[in-house]
Amino acid sequence: MSSVELEGSDNAQPVENVKECITTVLKGLETIAPLVQSVEETPELTSTEVQGTIPSWIKGNFLRNGPGKFEFGNTHYNHWFDGMAMLHQFNIENGQVTYMSRFLNSDAYKKNSERDRIVMSEFGTIAMPDPCKNFFQRFLSRFEMMEPTDNASVSFVKYKGDYYVSTETNFIHRVNPDTLETLEKVDWSKFIAVNGATAHPHYDPDGTTYNMGNSYGSKGALYNIISVPPEKTDAKDTLQGAKVLCSIVPANKSHPSYYHSFAMSENYVVFIEQPIKMNLLKIVTCKLRGKALSDGIYWDPQQETVIHLVDKRTGEVSAVKYHTKAMSTFHQINAFEEDGFLMLDMCCSDDGQAINNYLIQNLRKAGDALDEVYNTLCRVFPRRFVLPLTVTSETPTDQNLNTRSSSTATCVKISKDKVFCHHEDLHGDDIHEYGGLEFPQINYGRCNTRPYRYFYGCGFNHLVGDSLLKMDLKDKSLKVWYQKGFYPSEPVFVPTPDAVQEDDGVILSVVLTPSQDKGTFLLVLNATTFEELGRANVPVNMPYGFHGTFNASA
Repeated sequence: MSSVELEGSDNAQPVENVKECITTVLKGLETIAPLVQSVEETPELTSTEVQGTIPSWIKGNFLRNGPGKFEFGNTHYNHWFDGMAMLHQFNIENGQVTYMSRFLNSDAYKKNSERDRIVMSEFGTIAMPDPCKNFFQRFLSRFEMMEPTDNASVSFVKYKGDYYVSTETNFIHRVNPDTLETLEKVDWSKFIAVNGATAHPHYDPDGTTYNMGNSYGSKGALYNIISVPPEKTDAKDTLQGAKVLCSIVPANKSHPSYYHSFAMSENYVVFIEQPIKMNLLKIVTCKLRGKALSDGIYWDPQQETVIHLVDKRTGEVSAVKYHTKAMSTFHQINAFEEDGFLMLDMCCSDDGQAINNYLIQNLRKAGDALDEVYNTLCRVFPRRFVLPLTVTSETPTDQNLNTRSSSTATCVKISKDKVFCHHEDLHGDDIHEYGGLEFPQINYGRCNTRPYRYFYGCGFNHLVGDSLLKMDLKDKSLKVWYQKGFYPSEPVFVPTPDAVQEDDGVILSVVLTPSQDKGTFLLVLNATTFEELGRANVPVNMPYGFHGTFNASA
């Protein structure tokens, strides 16, 4: 672990702290402030220097999304999620790589740029009233509803074969993956009655896309399962034909759960209603109170987590609810059905306060102050829940219904429509050395909704990923790529054209080096052995981003 000390042990044994969550105490963390600084876009194709070998069969664009600008004039953003979306493209062909980047030409970006100050509120930042207005106009502006942002900085997603960038509001932007040009702003609420949708849709093999979004109306808040058809009926189509499959009523209508994503098996959409709650009264009045949207989100550890199953074909919501202890999840790994059970694999934390800790001022800290921020965060670990699909009045209570000897997870029927579940850890003790695992990825095209063996992710011995991990579920063994001072992004799996094994392919990750100016490179690992094949050094500075995808060339 080099100069970072692990307190109490050589191998970072977990420490139970007062929040009842697993953590590891680290000292001497390197500052990562350069990874959360504004950068210039690189709209012209820029060549890179390749070291090692990038396989010639890889042909296409590796696309990444994340914040790239954190201030306008003398106004600055407060939260990591607030920065203006910057789109990155690594074009890989014949073993060579070119790079380009562009800011998303959103209304938020354009309005802020024109005024040279923040005029559109974001998740953790409220825009202050126009100083050019008189006092009375400024006072009245507080009573206007906050306009949802179109700063789509989270991910690249696909609908009907087109690429879009997304955040969690009702606005997405269609973009050209070859030029990164912003083409069209699309509003979910023009097609279906939702006020937003996640940046993590799921795809069926036929191209049907599933997503989730909340609606706020006369019936209070509802969680909605959305489907978008696979094909266009017209060349100009965007979300035409989208429909709400069903709506789920929150446990508390005025305090619905926040969710970043959901899971999907072959026949079910799986919604995890977690105790990260949204106080709608606070959110609706945040402009009036001069507070950001994030002020209305809180963690309620007294509430259990409830898992809902929805039949994708009929839209029917299962009457049986699967409960587990309070936990939070941002990203699911996979879900599949086998032998009458649904296996739900996801990255979980026993605490839900991380979202409020990712303030830019925290990410830019150094020394003891940085260590303190990291050491208060709960680690995230991969876990499996086993949900019995046939629970009837005949099903016995108070006994473990999980008959699969391969899993130590338990599921016990408590009452007519309630099953209480306890997870199985999808890891060994060695994962504590790497700070848990987040940003999970699988061989999606082959394994999503199916039994699988491998998943990949970032280890988190820092506030951002600082290692790449490969988990083999057969024996819960880890393969690791780690080099001190390097911070890799979410690993994206690309299969070889003639793949036989599930892990025949490569892992792509963008690696940043805060201690070195323009020390950025695209890393290519052999997904089977986890050994480096090659890297393409990119002569630019880049902030740490969120999610990406590989768009293979025809």
